[in-house]
Amino acid sequence: MKLSIIIPTLNEAPVLGATLEKAAASSAEIVVVDGGSTDGTVSLARQYTSNVVISPPGRGIQQDFGARRATGDVFLFLHADTRVPAGFQRLITHALQAPHVVFGAFQLRIVPSSPLLDGIALMANLRSRFLKMPYGDQGLFVRRSMYLHVGGFRHWPLMEDVDFVRRLNRMGAFRLVPRPVETSARRWEQETPVFTTLRNWSLLIRYFLGVSPLALARHYRNPRY
Repeated sequence: MKLSIIIPTLNEAPVLGATLEKAAASSAEIVVVDGGSTDGTVSLARQYTSNVVISPPGRGIQQDFGARRATGDVFLFLHADTRVPAGFQRLITHALQAPHVVFGAFQLRIVPSSPLLDGIALMANLRSRFLKMPYGDQGLFVRRSMYLHVGGFRHWPLMEDVDFVRRLNRMGAFRLVPRPVETSARRWEQETPVFTTLRNWSLLIRYFLGVSPLALARHYRNPRY
């Protein structure tokens, strides 16, 4: 089972090296899809992989762009500030052993930690376990055949991971790997954990009520589009 790791980037030089170092400690193909960085992200990525491509910006766009150029049987989508655990490739292979399992994700750990951030990670892990709704910062992985079958990531400015997971859940089973990826606390620290969490819940509720991602992005400080 060949694994392709797809990492979207946009001015991620301060955090990307640690992510790529962990990913490169495996036999997986690494595809970095840059959305127009100006800070040295591309040159840093090329130190770890020759598969560095440029696309229009937007996490959904970039992840889909990378997936359609990757050659693996399984795709692992990593955010630029998310580090995989030791033995991650074996863990993914084990999670996908049963043919009815079409996708999975890792548990979440936010670093550096705090009691509040540990609570946020716990809620994410409970949501993933019981609602089968992991987010993109948990290292989503999926069989290539199923990615293509459901049409991949939509080119949305927000909620591209929620939409993708909802479609996959209709196709087969989900597995939560009992080991965490480590995702940087920087986005919670920039706006305070309470504000960021409440804002994310508000966006999610409005999305499920039918508000389009394009409309939601107009009220989000840093839309990725």
